Amino acid sequence: MDEDELLREQVEYYRARAGEYDEWFLRQGRYDRGAAHREAWHAEIGVVEKALAQELAPANVLEIACGTGLWTRRLVESHHRITAIDASLEAIAINRERVGSNGVTYHVADLFRWLPSGHEFDAVFFGFWLSHVPDSKFDAFWALVKAALKPNGRAFFVDSLFEQQSTAVDHRSIDHSGVIHRRLNDCREFKVVKVFYEPTALERRLNGLGWSGWVRSSGQFFLYGSMTLAR
Repeated sequence: MDEDELLREQVEYYRARAGEYDEWFLRQGRYDRGAAHREAWHAEIGVVEKALAQELAPANVLEIACGTGLWTRRLVESHHRITAIDASLEAIAINRERVGSNGVTYHVADLFRWLPSGHEFDAVFFGFWLSHVPDSKFDAFWALVKAALKPNGRAFFVDSLFEQQSTAVDHRSIDHSGVIHRRLNDCREFKVVKVFYEPTALERRLNGLGWSGWVRSSGQFFLYGSMTLAR
C-alpha cells in the first residue's frame, strides 16, 4: 500500500469510526480495561487539560483534526473564536451537537491539502493528530502550523505514548512500523498511520525546525507539548 492509499484508508476509517470514537477516549466497550486503568487514564487527561488551559490565553484558535469535539468542548470554555477542521463530516456532526457553540466555525477538509489563508490564528491545537501524520509529511505539517499562526502564536498538542493498553483489547499489538491495523465494532479492519514519539526526541526535532518550547509525558499514556516559533 502506498502512502496516498494509506491516507485515503485512514480517512475512511475515521469516517466509519465517528459514532464509536468516544469509546476509546472514555475507556468503554472494547477499550474497557477496568476501573483502575480508567482512573489512571482520566487522571492523565486531566493533567493535559490543565496544561492546555494554562498555556493558551483566550484567543482565536485553529483546531486541526477536531474529531467528535472532546477537545473542542474544552477550547470553547476559554476561547472566543475557534475554527475546527476535520476530514470526517460524520465526526464534525457529532462535534457540532456536543459543543453547541456559535463561536465555532467548522470545515470539512483534507488535512494534507488544506492551507490557511494567512497568519491569522493566535493558537493552533491538535489532539491525537500528529501521530497520524506520516514521517515524510512531518516537516510540511509543521510548516502549515507556522503559516497559520500569528508571529507570537503558540501550538499546543496532545498525543499517544507507545503503550499497548491504550488500544482495544482485540487489537493487534502496536509497534514502531508507522502503520497499525484498527478494527471497528462491526469487525471491519483498516490500516492507518501511527507514528509514536518519545517526548525528548520530539522536542529536539521541533527545535531543529525552529520551534521553541517543551514536550512532556503525562505518565503512562500521553505526551503533550507547547511550542512557539523561536526568535
